[in-house]
Amino acid sequence: MNLKDIKAIRSLFSKPLKMVIVPHKNPDGDAIGSTLGLWHYLKGLGHEATIISPNDYPKFLKWMSGNEQIINFEKDHAQSKKLIDEAAVIFTLDFNHLGRIGQMQTALEEASATFVMIDHHQNPGKYAHITYSDVNMSSTCEMVYNFIGAMGDVDKITPDIANCLYTGIMTDTGSFKFSSTTSRTHRVVADLIDKGANNTEIHNKVYDTNTPGRLHLLGCALKNMVILKQYGTAYITLTQEELDAYKYKKGDTEGFVNYGLTLEGIRFAVIFIENRDEGIIKISFRSEGDFSVNEFARAHFQGGGHTNAAGGKSELGMQETTDYFVSLLEDYKHKIKV
Repeated sequence: MNLKDIKAIRSLFSKPLKMVIVPHKNPDGDAIGSTLGLWHYLKGLGHEATIISPNDYPKFLKWMSGNEQIINFEKDHAQSKKLIDEAAVIFTLDFNHLGRIGQMQTALEEASATFVMIDHHQNPGKYAHITYSDVNMSSTCEMVYNFIGAMGDVDKITPDIANCLYTGIMTDTGSFKFSSTTSRTHRVVADLIDKGANNTEIHNKVYDTNTPGRLHLLGCALKNMVILKQYGTAYITLTQEELDAYKYKKGDTEGFVNYGLTLEGIRFAVIFIENRDEGIIKISFRSEGDFSVNEFARAHFQGGGHTNAAGGKSELGMQETTDYFVSLLEDYKHKIKV
């Protein structure tokens, strides 16, 4: 953060305020970890803070301290709107365009609060009054740690804050294997462990809890995998019927897309998941090396994200979507297979 923004935040923090913290729709480990970590910190400073999530999130993230205080906008629209209207400050974490919060977008666009963005995705929007954006950061949780440090409050990081921030860094770095993991990331993680983060327990709660339905769904996904060696690409499809057959619950497909990248010669992996309720095919893109799935998703699938991890969507059917995707690969072959 620059000195001007630090001074502006310190001025905001000079007296107790009503604040709202918002993650993106379908929040992941980094979104929930960063919002809960920031929530604990703000509560410790005496602010009246509330987290409002656009919708529900996976069960494997609901063990973190403070989880039970998160309000679901989809389920409690009236209370959420009231809190947003009354907020003096609104923090938006782990996203940088209001289009990433679904039905909450209008409520935030109408809010009179001071907006503070903390995010590490590319091409940030201009809606926030104070923007802390850094695409070189491993995660928004690492940025929240830095934010607390910029306030001179690293000593105020409690075990609850440490557990939340560790969770988001761990999940967004693929357990510290992605290229976004720097020596600085490891130093932050080491300090979080020193401050009480239980790294072994966190890993077990996030990764080592399965259901028969999820494992059977993984088997279905791997059976559906299409490998296009000539393009260095592998993709998976999951239809609504397949999701229903294995009693899909939110979060069950987490990590499925990464299996394609374990194959020799594959540098581009994609999963297409049908969501009949929303009328879309939800898409996750992953890559290795310098092939930018962020640019690919923005150009063709109304999405975006990071160089090696991005999301998108299609309003076509599954077959039409995958046919269109495959038709694009010839133009990108030289970038994927370099």
